[in-house]
Amino acid sequence: MAPNDVQLIPVDINGCPDEYLILVATRLVRCIDDEASEEVLYWKPEDERPDKLGMYRSVFGMRIDPTKVGDAKVFRTWGWSGVLVVSEDIKAALERANITGAAFEEV
Repeated sequence: MAPNDVQLIPVDINGCPDEYLILVATRLVRCIDDEASEEVLYWKPEDERPDKLGMYRSVFGMRIDPTKVGDAKVFRTWGWSGVLVVSEDIKAALERANITGAAFEEV
């Protein structure tokens, strides 16, 4: 459903006959809506983390700007990689497949 957004890597788990895949999101989109999100903080020079300067330090109540997403259906957000964003149709397909280990929150 999202061939331009992900790479699926088959993995074997010892003692488990089921097929497992690791999903790697290959798209990074700069789309966090700072104004619509509850709170965003950036790394600053005084934080003494030059490797993170200008990137998000924390994001609470994240909202994205859908006009910046384009045709991406699965992606990570630029500067805040702790979340994986999926489109509504991908979410529905994952729920139908009874996947485990995922929690969904509208952004």
